[in-house]
Amino acid sequence: MKILYFAWLRERLGRDSDEVSLPDSVATIADLIEWLADRDEGFALATANRKLIRAAVDDELVDHQTPLNGARTVALFPPMTGG
Repeated sequence: MKILYFAWLRERLGRDSDEVSLPDSVATIADLIEWLADRDEGFALATANRKLIRAAVDDELVDHQTPLNGARTVALFPPMTGG
């Protein structure tokens, strides 16, 4: 699965994406964020306030309880503002 990072999340991590193979225990966006935080201290610090992290699965905005069910791409980003 490809994970894309945007805006200040990308800047804090120093990268714009990761390619990962998920264990069976990672079933939702929330699980994914926890799993990434457990593996990477920088990610854990950047996502300490999980309420600020938004997600999209295969280009569709989703909440943290959304199942990953065969997702190819997950994008993680801070809240967006209109304009």
